[in-house]
Amino acid sequence: MVFKYDFLIIGAGVAGMSYALKIARAHKGRVCMICKTSLDEANTSFAQGGVASVTNLRLDNFDKHIEDTMIAGDYISDRRAVEQVVRNAPGQIRELVEWGVNFDRNDKGEFDLHREGGHSEFRILHHADDTGAEIQRGLMEAVRACPDIEVKENHFAVEIITQHHLGARVTRRTPYINCYGAYVLNPETEKVDTYLSKVTLMCTGGCGAVYQTTTNPVIATGDGEAMVYRAKGTVADMEFVQFHPTALYHPGETHPAFLITEAMRGYGGILRLPTGESFMEKYDERLSLAPRDIVARAIDKEMKIHGLDHVCLDVTHKDPEETRRHFPNIYHKCKMIGIDITTDYIPVRPAAHYMCGGIKVDLNGESSIQRLYAIGECACTGLHGGNRLASNSLIEAVVYADAAARHSLAHVDEYDFNEQVPEWNDEGTMTNEEKILITQSQREVTQIMSNYVGIVRSDLRLHRAWDRLDMLYEETERLFKRVKASRDICELRNMINVAYLITRWAIERKECRGLHYTTDYPLHAYDGK
Repeated sequence: MVFKYDFLIIGAGVAGMSYALKIARAHKGRVCMICKTSLDEANTSFAQGGVASVTNLRLDNFDKHIEDTMIAGDYISDRRAVEQVVRNAPGQIRELVEWGVNFDRNDKGEFDLHREGGHSEFRILHHADDTGAEIQRGLMEAVRACPDIEVKENHFAVEIITQHHLGARVTRRTPYINCYGAYVLNPETEKVDTYLSKVTLMCTGGCGAVYQTTTNPVIATGDGEAMVYRAKGTVADMEFVQFHPTALYHPGETHPAFLITEAMRGYGGILRLPTGESFMEKYDERLSLAPRDIVARAIDKEMKIHGLDHVCLDVTHKDPEETRRHFPNIYHKCKMIGIDITTDYIPVRPAAHYMCGGIKVDLNGESSIQRLYAIGECACTGLHGGNRLASNSLIEAVVYADAAARHSLAHVDEYDFNEQVPEWNDEGTMTNEEKILITQSQREVTQIMSNYVGIVRSDLRLHRAWDRLDMLYEETERLFKRVKASRDICELRNMINVAYLITRWAIERKECRGLHYTTDYPLHAYDGK
């Protein structure tokens, strides 16, 4: 089957839905959103903390937010991107509210603002401790109420279409690579259909599923980054994988591991050993509110020093009723496994959380491939640099959705559908034995990445990961060529591609910088050689 849409959106989190709504109201063509699972299972739903934006001008200002972002990003961040996000954030917050998203307010009707690690002021808008789910709910209702947006749930994008599929030789040096749409797997027919588009948006989210323990859902397999890389597009900063310091330690629950929001430390939570001894004073003057990279490394070191499988977060000194009111979901989740957070320590440990790098884009969200935009976690806008400042990601998604929508609407009339694109070759079969091979290979990828390309790295570990991943890549490509395309094998290919990119970028950075910490180059970039 061949489908034609003026705007093809691959992904359905806050980035994709914001873009879709902005495009649809312009009435400049047909809009289709490809959703890998159901509309409500996007990574956005798992974001607890909130959205960072300057709203209280009596105490806060843009310059403070910009500087906090630059510091957290280890001064690798692109200041132009930082300024674009920070200065446009309040306007996008107003639009989210207009779409029906509810943020908590105080008795005066003002936003009830939290503070999180790395922020110099209270500027985090939230909805209890399930802000992402509330944003997803509000946007889903708006999308489903919009007759101009067609949503294809449980469909899987296999590859984006370029000149390569027309028989041209495309390399990373090819000056004008064009995107003509995507090949998409229909789960009902088990066929790969051709989706032609004038403009394509990639917003597939993160890649936490390449690690054994992650706060991301199992669907976060780095699909967008992998598809664009295979199409010879530019990616950047892939070594900067953010590990959230405080995922709930509950053996067996790893994809996703339940997130204990950073707002709980902003609320006054203290990191302790199970014995009750605090330890962050040994690592940073900001204590438990230091940026995530510092806190995650500190916890990792304490766990190794003491032979622990977790440390603890303590809010028992806070008012119990206030704690239950601020963090109802965390309270109930912990209660289900026998922990009363008002009287007991919360067992926590770091988990893979966010990819700061990704598909390289400019201030309009344009990738190196023409007619292809990328926004959200799969994109590298330059905002995060070496380490994402807490709660900057959701606001980045909506600000860049606005920029990409305005730019693509201004140029969509310049493009035509490419009618020469061939249909997908769907020869091959899949046996049960081959499915077992895929499952085992996925398990191997997560073990390799967690053991060798985690919070603390070394040249020996990275090169070992490289060798193991190379073997898995060769095995999987041989298998892919002789079986029908399925979501399982496509996800495995994407996981291997992304794991390779993280490892390769980590090998090439010969310094400690941001989230990349290596024992072979222990001096920070600014400490001198």
